[in-house]
Amino acid sequence: MNLEPGNTYGLFGLNGAGKTTLLNHLSGMLFPEKGSCTMLGENVKKRLPETMSEIYILPEQFDLPKMSAEVYVELQAPFYPRFENDYLTEVLKEFQVDTQKNLTELSYGQRKKFLIGFALATHSKLVLMDEPTNGLDIPSKSQFRKIMAATDQSERCFLISTHQVRDLDSIIDHIIVLNDGKIIFQESVLKISERLSFEKITDESERTPLYSEDVFGGKAAILPKREGSKDTQIDLELLFNGIIQKQDLINNQFKN
Repeated sequence: MNLEPGNTYGLFGLNGAGKTTLLNHLSGMLFPEKGSCTMLGENVKKRLPETMSEIYILPEQFDLPKMSAEVYVELQAPFYPRFENDYLTEVLKEFQVDTQKNLTELSYGQRKKFLIGFALATHSKLVLMDEPTNGLDIPSKSQFRKIMAATDQSERCFLISTHQVRDLDSIIDHIIVLNDGKIIFQESVLKISERLSFEKITDESERTPLYSEDVFGGKAAILPKREGSKDTQIDLELLFNGIIQKQDLINNQFKN
């Protein structure tokens, strides 16, 4: 796997597939038994300060100390040389986070939004997020997508692990699928749109789908895209299920 700046990657997989483990390897909290994980040419397991300052990981489960947001920033921001406090203030205002309270007095969703804001304000080159929308209400999920879409990603890379695929379908441009600790699919959204078509069909005798699921009034299907046909909206849930159950069929569409 190779992650490039200027991209937001969606990392999908079944429970236990290895998503959190992969994030922990990328952030230097776990060491691989074989192979290597490098960031800007340096092996992450060395945990060099100049490497760690370019990585921020937002875990799914976390604890925050009993202190104000201001004190937390004073203690943590110096580890990130490009930290922008004004940007953090803007994000927290958008998220409607009460910065006057101690962090432990905030709800789980409010604490999550504070850490999302802090992650973005670090301006680190690699930002790893594990289930960032868990615990967020519907308006906050919309705010998250809005903030991510407005973030300058030209020199940054975001890898977001989630089961909530519909929360990310408008902001990711690459899809990575893990299964049993292995990457079984890795393609850009652009290439997926070029090779696959997502349609509702009623008769499989006309066109044989690569994968389909029963829905009201027919089947939701993944089909090889016909030359000259229009792009269709990618159904991430359908695509994920198709990759898990028809891995070879789906991947064969990207070999040429």
